[in-house]
Amino acid sequence: RKQHGKVMKRAWGYLTVYHSLTLTLILSFLLTMLEGARRHTVRMEAECITDIGMNSVLAEFHRELLEQYDLLFVDMSYGTSRASIGNSSEHLRRYLQANCRQSSGDKGLFSARDWLALSVDRAVIGEYSLASDDGGNVMKRQALEYMKGASVEGIAADLLLRVNEVENLGLDTRDVAAERENIQAQIDAVELPKETDEEGEEYEIALDNPADGVNASRNSFTLGMVLGSGYRVSGAAVRLEQYLSHRERRCGTGIPAGSPQPEGLAENLLFDCYLFDKCGHYGKETDKSVLKYQIEYLLAGKGSDVENLENVVKRLLLWREVANVIYLLSDSAKCAEAEILALTLTAVFLVPELAEPVKYSILFAWAYVESLADMRALLNDGKVPLMKTGSEWKTSIKSLFGFTGGTVEGGTGGSGLAYGDYLRIMLYMEDGTKKNMRAMDLMEMDIRRTPGNAHFCMDACFDSYTADVSISSAYGYAYETRRHYGYDK
Repeated sequence: RKQHGKVMKRAWGYLTVYHSLTLTLILSFLLTMLEGARRHTVRMEAECITDIGMNSVLAEFHRELLEQYDLLFVDMSYGTSRASIGNSSEHLRRYLQANCRQSSGDKGLFSARDWLALSVDRAVIGEYSLASDDGGNVMKRQALEYMKGASVEGIAADLLLRVNEVENLGLDTRDVAAERENIQAQIDAVELPKETDEEGEEYEIALDNPADGVNASRNSFTLGMVLGSGYRVSGAAVRLEQYLSHRERRCGTGIPAGSPQPEGLAENLLFDCYLFDKCGHYGKETDKSVLKYQIEYLLAGKGSDVENLENVVKRLLLWREVANVIYLLSDSAKCAEAEILALTLTAVFLVPELAEPVKYSILFAWAYVESLADMRALLNDGKVPLMKTGSEWKTSIKSLFGFTGGTVEGGTGGSGLAYGDYLRIMLYMEDGTKKNMRAMDLMEMDIRRTPGNAHFCMDACFDSYTADVSISSAYGYAYETRRHYGYDK
């Protein structure tokens, strides 16, 4: 039994050593697994924190800009006068740190964050695309995202047809003023008979060309002539140096690589549709805007509604004059009327060489009077075709006599294009960069009217950014990454 007892004692000794060695191996394995799990959890948690933090920065999009213009941008000034990407970097760092920090109610033995002990070492935004980058194409790309569900097929075919017609007819390029001056120079070169007054002094007999009175009115205030007496237009005005297109701009990194460029026929048409959807013009003003004639501002870029409307009306008046000159010169009956009148005027003076230039001066004056009637119709919700037929002609040659500018009648109704249709043609022909920048001027004007946005600037707004993030654990692990986030992702 004693021998047996010794044997048993040895057996228990062997088991103790075996268990000790086994337990050491098991504990080593478990601790290794635990440390590996901690290491991978640190990485996974850091990635989740980074995703949450970067999305949280984008969640701070400017509410008023979204409300009025359906654009998603983060204002890195956050309602202050100090716009800096450093502000957004600090917001990102705070969001990251808040997700690393242990909550007060989660400090138990199995608390994951107790075991990870994460902290943010670095959070810096290095690259970002501002709304004004690439000539405003960053903003334009956002506008196209908003409009991507809209169809422009019906608008596109008709608009492009009209644009081609404008270009082929030379409505925006033909210099009718130079042609008119050349005709007048021919008239002035012919010496008219002279008479002697009671004091013995000679004077040239006046030709009494009705075109002279019409031409004298060309320097008058155009809006007064086309709107008539008692007209009322908006008196709104701004100081342009305060807005994007007239000040030094901040620069970002532009449209991210691989993103679609907002250029092309369909994109330009869609963007014009966006502008007409968000902006008002004469006859269709919007209450939210500072300048009431916003489409006219996109075309003219002046500091007041009166200037912008006057500028657009003059340009459109020129289009109508060119079109009406083309029509008159093709209408043999109206050319005959002008020729008879010219012959009548010049026959008295026995200067037949004047008949031809006087005839053309009458035709050009008649085209101008008709153009004023066209403009009055357009600004009174009427319609005027690009090129007229005889039945669509409004004025007679008699309207040249005693012309004062305020006597033109335009009427309403009619067929062809409305004022807004002509604006669409002009807007499509406008330089893309100017259009983008002026559109952002309007956005700044309107957003600054709202509470807390007195310092709002479109070149302080970004829609995508790249951040370098470094998160470390108190247990010796670190995670570094560079991520790009934006509203198109």
